[in-house]
Amino acid sequence: MSLDIHGAAALLLTLGALVLFTRQRLSIEYSCLAILFVLALGFEVFPYERDGMRLGAADFLDGFGNEALITILLLLILAKGIEISGALRPLARALARLWLHSRSLALLATLVAAAALSAFANNTPIVVMLLPLLVGVAHRIGAPPSGILMPVGFATIVGGMSTTIGTSTNLLVVSVAADFGMERLAMFDFILPAAIAAAVAILYLWAVAPRLLPERQPPLTRSTPRLFESIIELTDYSPLAGKTLGEIRGSMKGGLRIRRVLRGKGLDLVRLPSLTLRAGDRLHVRGTAEAIKEAQNLFGGGFDEGDLLRVPDQALVEVVVTRESPLFEKKLSEAQRLLLGGLVPVGVFRPGAKATDTLDESTDPLLGSGDVLLMQGKRQEIRKLQDQHRLLILDRTIHVSRSAKAPLALAIMIGVVVVAAFGWMPIIASALCGVGLLLFTRCITLDEARVALDTRLILVIVTSLALGTALTFTGAANFIAVQFVDLVRDLPPPVVLSGVLLLTALLTEVVTNNAVAVIATPIAVAAARELGVPEVAFVLAVLFGANMSYITPIGYQTNLLIFSAGGYKFSDFFRVGIPLQVILWLTLSVVLPMLYL
Repeated sequence: MSLDIHGAAALLLTLGALVLFTRQRLSIEYSCLAILFVLALGFEVFPYERDGMRLGAADFLDGFGNEALITILLLLILAKGIEISGALRPLARALARLWLHSRSLALLATLVAAAALSAFANNTPIVVMLLPLLVGVAHRIGAPPSGILMPVGFATIVGGMSTTIGTSTNLLVVSVAADFGMERLAMFDFILPAAIAAAVAILYLWAVAPRLLPERQPPLTRSTPRLFESIIELTDYSPLAGKTLGEIRGSMKGGLRIRRVLRGKGLDLVRLPSLTLRAGDRLHVRGTAEAIKEAQNLFGGGFDEGDLLRVPDQALVEVVVTRESPLFEKKLSEAQRLLLGGLVPVGVFRPGAKATDTLDESTDPLLGSGDVLLMQGKRQEIRKLQDQHRLLILDRTIHVSRSAKAPLALAIMIGVVVVAAFGWMPIIASALCGVGLLLFTRCITLDEARVALDTRLILVIVTSLALGTALTFTGAANFIAVQFVDLVRDLPPPVVLSGVLLLTALLTEVVTNNAVAVIATPIAVAAARELGVPEVAFVLAVLFGANMSYITPIGYQTNLLIFSAGGYKFSDFFRVGIPLQVILWLTLSVVLPMLYL
């Protein structure tokens, strides 16, 4: 089988997309739009026809109306309704009480509960809800939070593999496989292999993983010394104007350090003890939140807000950036506008980084998941911040304002799952009815529903579907499958299946799992047909492999949250994630052939 110029172009563009998706400095939204632009323009300028059908720009945009994408977005709104209503708070409180009686039993119960909940709801709000609770419990019982958070975070990923609605990846794989003529998998069709794998994984996470993790100091405690970079501008009223750098160093407390002194339009002054400070000088300092606050009061200046500190009733608050936060992938300079007008960013902390990004306008870094912002403002403005459930404040998640709606929201979610599980309605129809009921009963508002729609996720899915369309229509997917089968033709099908599972799992550590799933599914289906084995086995290998994101913090969004909250290092994920990856790979390599080949 040969590959024509259009097929080769589709294959090269797919490889380029996978590379772009791994570049942290490039916004994934811009990468997706660029890929869609090249696909649409390329196939319009150089038309491609096959069997009397023409592939055009409109075909690459069909993903916006894809059934799987619409279902995913509806389920995200349902999960947001559960999060806002606080329907899972009673469970969290029950787990907290159990932790005070038996650590071992409580850890097992928490792992099982987190995995079970993640089979039916997005695991990000589950992790956000559990993080501060588990950190608080760990300090009460004198246990290191680092031994708890990573196992629980991994358990939510394991649980998400169990049903078709467990993760967006599952829905995409099932939908793409159905588009290729395979019988559509129902909600619980692969619950048996998933349950076996989950049981083995939870046993490892309960008995082994905590012993592999060193004790880390988590940043979710105010007693932990977390260093922020900040800029303090001296005003005309500053008592330090006219004093030398050597004179003020003795008055600084809390280990505060002056890293740079800027004057005028970016003139970087040498930090000599004899340097005389003037009004308008900007001091780049590094220290704890308390030290920065004290220095601002002492110096009579603030971050680009000269009068800020003369307003009474000021306080500091630390805000964690999550993927659902309005701050995610926005510039630091936009933080004040995106949160509240009265709050001003005075520091930023990036977990795991050797050097914290500064507040210098010349750099103005993009905020990523896990970054911590130090914000300053009136206490009443900070209290208003508590009404924004999209934010995660260190030491506690933001409040649940409609707890009276919790039973109703939970009943709606259970109804959606039951109706779809028994086949009374397709999942897209039951999810749509569920969202309608949430809105009608005011469990969630239109604005909150809009927030639940992740633009990044939408563009990744649409772009991945477009690339899948290009690979399939041009025959590139079949070409890859044939070449792959030629390489492994002499190997037993179970070995080939194991290889597909491992390759998918490794790719999803560096590339978004939705992209890997959508692109790999048609190739897996074609390979199964070439080998003459049941397609479902290879499709499930892609589905499970695309969910196995344990080795790096960037492999999955919940990994980034626990990376920040637990004070982990990259090496900690290697230490726990690699054995878990191997255990799941070996388990599924045995279970899948036994059940499906």
